[in-house]
Amino acid sequence: MYVLVEGIDTSGKSTLVDLLSKFPGVITTKEPGGTQMGKEIRSLILTSQIPRSKGAELFLFLADRSDHYEQIVKPNRQTQIVISDRGYVSGISYAMAMGGVSYDDLARMNHLAIEGHLPEKIIMMKIDQDLLSRRLAGKKHDVVEARGIEYQMNVQKIMEMTVSKSGSDVLFIDSDLSREDILEAAVKFIGL
Repeated sequence: MYVLVEGIDTSGKSTLVDLLSKFPGVITTKEPGGTQMGKEIRSLILTSQIPRSKGAELFLFLADRSDHYEQIVKPNRQTQIVISDRGYVSGISYAMAMGGVSYDDLARMNHLAIEGHLPEKIIMMKIDQDLLSRRLAGKKHDVVEARGIEYQMNVQKIMEMTVSKSGSDVLFIDSDLSREDILEAAVKFIGL
């Protein structure tokens, strides 16, 4: 099974993936950065000050997604539970928030990167603006986080739309819940 854990920065998705990694039969990974090439792409996108176009950033994320699917998801999804911190939902949503590319074009590009194989399940962590503000205030911002709270909230809105069009089973979880409640809901939804 292939499961995405989606949400904007500081929504708790990485914490949830870390908690789920302790269950038997689970492989956890992330985008970008789940493969060696992905680690290089992640560093280039999130920490580099090299100027780049929106298109270049989009294609870097797509290159990571394709490599990630081929190396991690495809060989394992039939025999284990592959849980990814981010995936095509983030790819579409962050690119749409930057502007210039339609949902339909982004969906086609992302489907190509994952060979048309969508995840069976998607968990979307939802965060409200006040909690997002508090969490972002306490950390150093990468390039994407530095785009601001309004940008992040717009991305979340686009994520909700993208998830609703996915055809996958979906669970929305409020990021303000306790870790225990979040984990319990996720475990039940995945069937661990």
